[in-house]
Amino acid sequence: MKNAAALSEQQPTAGPAVGAPTSAPVGSTSGATATEISTRDRVTQLLLERGPTTAAQLGVALGLSPAAIRRHLDAMLADGDVYAREQTVQGSRGRGRPAKVFMLTEAGRVRCGTHHYDNMATAALRWIARSGGSDAVDAFAAEQVSALESRCRAAMEDAGDDPLARAEALAAALTAEGYAANATTIASGGQLCQHHCPVAHVAAEFPQLCEAETAVISRLVGTHVQRLATIAHGDGVCTTHIPTQPGRVQSGNPVTTVRTDK
Repeated sequence: MKNAAALSEQQPTAGPAVGAPTSAPVGSTSGATATEISTRDRVTQLLLERGPTTAAQLGVALGLSPAAIRRHLDAMLADGDVYAREQTVQGSRGRGRPAKVFMLTEAGRVRCGTHHYDNMATAALRWIARSGGSDAVDAFAAEQVSALESRCRAAMEDAGDDPLARAEALAAALTAEGYAANATTIASGGQLCQHHCPVAHVAAEFPQLCEAETAVISRLVGTHVQRLATIAHGDGVCTTHIPTQPGRVQSGNPVTTVRTDK
């Protein structure tokens, strides 16, 4: 990267920075200027919050030229912080190759908030599984998400009864908890996406954590939901589908897990 290019990026035109630390993150490219590091952190935060994003979308959000944003993305690709794939297009698409979208790698996610106690948590759950069996792990997972459920429910008091409206309120509550969540309306209903998972490493071995969280989502939105993808399973985003006209939750936790990567 050149210092001249970095100087041109000091006055972004599209709103405030997402985040601008002044020191280099662990593993950042040596020799990068403070401005370059700051921009790299902002790109990382946007990818965490939005999931798969094109270079053009990142450039608009940060007020950077296509050449400038691609220079940062190239450096992050070289460092192993992001990876790229072709953008999925619904229905027919025009001529030309589809745009590429960029996503954080596991290393990139760790830089957003290192999971300091993953090994200890995994060891503790292994001990619980050996001592009490799978039922004990299930009980532990339910206990862990109970406090989160209480806080989110309190934040959703004014959301009403519509499941999609409640999903939007839940996304805001989860974002406040550090999950970088958003909710969108799609043809078949709604979709709740979580772009960050604080327990992804542990949940990779103990999916009961994901199942307990999905049950919480079902109870909070007040309807049957389908978990389509999870970061713990290797997907880029935790995705939960909320059907348009599902049955209301009467008792228990009506949760269905559907894989989309097979």
